[in-house]
Amino acid sequence: MVQYPTTRLDASFAALADGTRRGVLERLGRTESSITDLAETFGMTLTGMRKHVGVLEEAGLVTTEKVGRVRYCRIGARRLDEVAAWIDTYHQLWNERFDELDKVIEELQQKEQLDGCTNEQ
Repeated sequence: MVQYPTTRLDASFAALADGTRRGVLERLGRTESSITDLAETFGMTLTGMRKHVGVLEEAGLVTTEKVGRVRYCRIGARRLDEVAAWIDTYHQLWNERFDELDKVIEELQQKEQLDGCTNEQ
């Protein structure tokens, strides 16, 4: 199994645990935005949005750049790739396990059908 740095993944998942931050990422996935625009979009104070963006930035999910008096945010794609790769690893693992379970169920059903035919005679 691929090993991922747990500290970074923990920070990413902690950041993603909040609905507002997921919404911010969704918005930034479409276009970069200023913190002011994000605050207005989500109906919150500038200070509140700065805190959310700060958490996302610490997790590496968002990058910010100050241009004049405005701080612009854009999505940090590399870290999302790491999170997606981690999720994909477990997705594959569970798919393999469910495939094995399907085989066991099918074998049991076939055995049950054969036992039913034997008991009827």
